[in-house]
Amino acid sequence: MTDSLTDRDYRDTLFLPATEFPMRGGLPKREPDWIRRWDDLNLYDRLRADAKERGAKPWILHDGPPYANGHIHLGTAMNKIVKDIIVRSHQMAGFDASYLPGWDCHGLPIEWKVEEEFRAKGKTKDDVPPGEFRAACRAYAEKWVEVQGKEFRNLGIEGEWDNPYLTMKFESEASIVGEFLRMAMTGSLVRGAKPIMWSPVERTALAEAEVEYHDRKVPVIWVKFPVAEYTGDPSGHFDELEHASVVIWTTTPWTIPANQAVAFNPNVDYSLYRVEEVYSSEELGFEPYALPGDLLIVADKLVDEVMAAAKVKSFRKVIELTAEENLNHIKLHHPFVRSGPDGRFDDHWAKEFWSELRPLLAGEHVTDDAGTGFVHTAPAHGEDDFNVWVESGHTTQEIRQIVDPDGCYTPDVPRFGGMDIIRTSGKKRGEPGKANNEVIAALAESGNLLARGMTTIRDAHSWRSKAPVIRRATPQWFISMDKPGPNGKTLRENALKAIDETEFFPAVGRNRLRSMVEGRPDWLISRQRNWGVPITIFVNKSGEPHTAALAKEQADALNAAIRTAISKGGVEAWFDTPAEDFLSPLGLSANEWDKVTDVLDVWFDSGTTHAFALRERGIIDPETGQADLYMEGSDQHRGWFQSSLLECCATRGMAPYKQVLTHGFIVDAEGKKMSKSIGNTIEPEQIQKQYGIEILRIWTASGDYTEDLRISDEIIKGSVETYRKLRNTVRYLLGALDGWTEDEAIEAAKMPGLERWVLHRLAELDAQVKAAYTVYDFKRVMSLLINFAGVDLSAVYFDIRKDSLYCDPRFSTMEAWDDLTTVYGNRRRAARTVMAAVLERLLTWLAPVMPFTMEEAFLESHLSGKADSVHLLLFPDTPEDWKDEKLAERWAKIFTVRRVVTGALEVERREKRIGASLEAAPVVHIADEDLVKAFEGEDAADLFITSGVELVNTLEGKGGGFTLDDTPGVVVYPQKAEGIKCRRSWKYFDPAIADPEFPDITPRDALAVKAWDATHGE
Repeated sequence: MTDSLTDRDYRDTLFLPATEFPMRGGLPKREPDWIRRWDDLNLYDRLRADAKERGAKPWILHDGPPYANGHIHLGTAMNKIVKDIIVRSHQMAGFDASYLPGWDCHGLPIEWKVEEEFRAKGKTKDDVPPGEFRAACRAYAEKWVEVQGKEFRNLGIEGEWDNPYLTMKFESEASIVGEFLRMAMTGSLVRGAKPIMWSPVERTALAEAEVEYHDRKVPVIWVKFPVAEYTGDPSGHFDELEHASVVIWTTTPWTIPANQAVAFNPNVDYSLYRVEEVYSSEELGFEPYALPGDLLIVADKLVDEVMAAAKVKSFRKVIELTAEENLNHIKLHHPFVRSGPDGRFDDHWAKEFWSELRPLLAGEHVTDDAGTGFVHTAPAHGEDDFNVWVESGHTTQEIRQIVDPDGCYTPDVPRFGGMDIIRTSGKKRGEPGKANNEVIAALAESGNLLARGMTTIRDAHSWRSKAPVIRRATPQWFISMDKPGPNGKTLRENALKAIDETEFFPAVGRNRLRSMVEGRPDWLISRQRNWGVPITIFVNKSGEPHTAALAKEQADALNAAIRTAISKGGVEAWFDTPAEDFLSPLGLSANEWDKVTDVLDVWFDSGTTHAFALRERGIIDPETGQADLYMEGSDQHRGWFQSSLLECCATRGMAPYKQVLTHGFIVDAEGKKMSKSIGNTIEPEQIQKQYGIEILRIWTASGDYTEDLRISDEIIKGSVETYRKLRNTVRYLLGALDGWTEDEAIEAAKMPGLERWVLHRLAELDAQVKAAYTVYDFKRVMSLLINFAGVDLSAVYFDIRKDSLYCDPRFSTMEAWDDLTTVYGNRRRAARTVMAAVLERLLTWLAPVMPFTMEEAFLESHLSGKADSVHLLLFPDTPEDWKDEKLAERWAKIFTVRRVVTGALEVERREKRIGASLEAAPVVHIADEDLVKAFEGEDAADLFITSGVELVNTLEGKGGGFTLDDTPGVVVYPQKAEGIKCRRSWKYFDPAIADPEFPDITPRDALAVKAWDATHGE
C-alpha cells in the first residue's frame, strides 16, 4: 500500500469500459471486407446446414426477377434491402429462410437494346440472322446479370448468388414451355383477332404492364355520318330523317377509314336538330363547316356543346327520337362517301372502298357525358368497338384490317395507302404521322366534317420507346379469363378466390389486385418478337392448336418432345428444328400443321418462376406448395403479382403465394419522382462511397417503405446520426462487459429493482420486435430499438449505473468481507448480467437491418464463442418471469419523479450553481403517497445521480421550487450536497463515516480499493 493515502491516484482502481470496437465504423472501407468474410465462411450454406440441423420449418420469400438490363438504381437497391431484412429476420426467428435471387432475361427491353447496338453498326434487325440476334440478346443479358449480381451483393444481400435462377437458362425455358403447354391442355388457350395495344415503333403487341400513360395533344373532330336508309314509319319527318346525319366525335381521326358502324345507347335521349344560323366568316375569321339547314342527330344533353363546336349560332329541335321507333331503322353512309342532291352517290374516290352501309348498334359503353352521344365504331381499333360489334351478331372475320404492323395503312386503302399513323424512326420518332391530317382533309372534302379542334388526352405509350401505341386487331393468342376449366371454374373465378385467400401488406393491396382481375380482358400472351420463349404450338388447317386438336395421349407425347428439345438447346431448338422432327415420330404430317413462331409475353415468363425456381428445385411441393411471400413494388399488382397469380391459377387452381407485400417508390425531399433530367437522383454507389451501405439499409428500415420514401442528403444525414447513436450504444455495452463470462451472471430474483425493470423492458421489446418483424414493419422495429437505446439505456440505465460499473467492488473478491460487499458486488454483477442480455438482444434484433456493424460488434463480444457469425444466431428466447407489470408500474412512478429532479438539476447546471449533479442533494416534495412509496427499498440518490436526497410526502415547502407542468404534485428544491468529495467516485459524503484507512473516499469506494489491492498485490 502507499504511504500517503490522501495522495493516492485511484484511477487505476476504477473499472472503466474497455473495448477495441472503434467509435467510428469506417463503413465504406470495411463493408467489402465483411462480405469477403461471409463468402470465405460460406455463410449462406452454413445457414442452410444450421437450419437443417435444427429441423427448422422452411419459410420462402420468392424473389421477383429484376430485369437484366443496366445498373441497379436506388429503387432496386431498396427492394433488395427490404427482402434481405425479411429473410434475415425470419432466419433468426428460427425458420429455414432461404433466398434464391433471379433475373428476367427475355423480352422487348433487351431486344430493343440489342437492336440499337446493331443499328450503331449499320445493320437493322432484319439484316441479322434470327439465331445470331438471339445469341446477341443472350450475351447482353448474361453481361448484366453478372454486373447486377455484384452490385446486389455489395448491398450485403445474403443468398444463393452462385446459382441464381435465370429465365434464359435452358432448363428454365423448358419449364416455361412446360407451364404454357400444361395451361394450353386445360383448353384455356384461344386464338382471336381482338384489338390489342400495338407498338408501331417496336412492331409488336404490348401488354398493359408494358405501357405507361402520358398526356399528349391530339386533334378532335366532329363528323357527320349521313343517313343512307331509313326504314321506320314513313309518316312524320320521314324526309328530314332521310337527309339527316348522325354526328360522332373522336380524338383518333386515323381510325375513320376503319369505321364499320356507329354505336348509341338506347337509354340516352336523342333528337333531330336543324341548324338555323351559323356564325359568319367575318365573325370567326374562318368559314365554319356547318351550314344552315343541316339536319343533325345528337344526344339532347350534348347538343349545346356540339353546336358550339360547330359555330352554330341558332338551331331548333325537329323531333325527339327513340331507339325502337327511329334509331334501329337507320343505316348510314361512311363519311368519305358524298351523296348528291338526289341522294345518290357522286362519282368519288371513296365510292367503292367505303360504299357498304354502316349500321347503328346499341351499346352500353356509349354515354352522354361527353362527345355527341354516338360513338364511331372501328372494331379493329377499340375494345368497346370490338365488343359491340361481336355482341350485335357480327363475326371477327368481318372486321376490316387496314393498318399494317408498321402502323401504316395497307396499300389497298384508297388515298391513304402507306401513310403512317405514328412516325417510327428518325428524330421525330413517336410524333404524329400523316394519317390524321389527311383523314381530316378527306372529311372536309367529302362535306362531312362538322367541326375540328385540339385537345389533350392521357394515352398509352410504350414503356420502352416512349412512343404512343395504337389499338390494332391482329391474330393473337390469349388465355381466356372466362372459359370454364377442368374444375368447372373460370380462370377469373379461381383467381378471385385465390386473392381472397391471400394476406396482403398493406391490406389495400387485395382490393387493388381484385379490381384489376375482375375487370381485365383475356390475357394476351403472344408477341411478334425474336428474343423470348416461343409459343410452342402447332396449328392445323382449321386453326386449332395441337393441344386441342390431338388426342390427349398424342398431345402429351408431342409436348414432352418439345420440352425435351428446349431443355437441351434452349429456345433456339424450337426455331431451328424442322417441324417434321417433332411431328413425324407421332405419325403426323408437317404439311398439315403450321409451327407458331410468336413468342410468349415476358410476363408469362416471370409468372412461371414459381415452377422452375421453387417447385423443380424442391423448395416447395411441385403441385400444392406456395411461397410464403411475394414482395415487389406496388406497380406489380398489374405486373408480376397478377401474371404469377393467373398462371398458377390456370395450371394449379391456386395462388403461388400466401402473402403479398408491396413497397412504394423513391422520391426526393419534395416528393418529386427521381429523374436524371431534373438532376435529383441519388445512386446507391454514391451513398456507399460516402457513408456506407449500412446507412442506406437504416434509411430503408426507418421509413414506411410501403409508401413512397423520401431521400435527400439531409435525410441520409439523419440516418447517419441514427447509426452513430446505435453504434455508440453497442460500443458502451461492449466496454462495460470487458472480461464478462457467464460465471459472473446472477439470477433475476437476486437483482436490484432497476435491473429487473430493464429485464421487463427486454421482455416487452422481445414480443414487440418479433411481432413487428413478422408483419414486415421495420419502421416499428427501428423506432422501438432507437427509443430503447436512446432513452431507456443511455438516458436512464447507463446514466444511473455508470457509478456502479466503474466504482463498485468486483464481486468475486468480496466473499469474506462485510455485508456491504454483497450489496455492492451483487449490484455490479447484476448490472453486467443485464447488460449481457441487452447486448445479445440488440446484436440479434439489429442484425437483419445492420448486418455489417452487428457482425463487427459480435466478434468483439463475449458471444463470439457461440458461432462464427452473428447471423448464425437466433433471436434469444425471453424467460417468462422477466415480464413484471407491477414492477414496471412502480418504476414508471419513480421515473416520473426522476424526470422532475433531472429538470431541476439541469437548471442548476445552466445557472452554474452546480457543476455536476453529484454536487446536489435536493429536497423533493411529493403530494402523492404512492409516488413516495415507489422508492421504498431504492437508493433515490443513486437513481437521481446526486450525493443525497430527501423525499417529503407533502407540498408544503418554502415556495419557489422547480416543477413541470405535466407532472403536478412534485416540487424540487435543489440544495448543495454537504461533506467532502470522494476522490474516487466524486460523490459527496460525511467524512465521519469514512474508513479510517481511506478517509478521502466513501466506504463503498474503500471496499472496492481494498478488493483491487488484494487482487493486485498492493
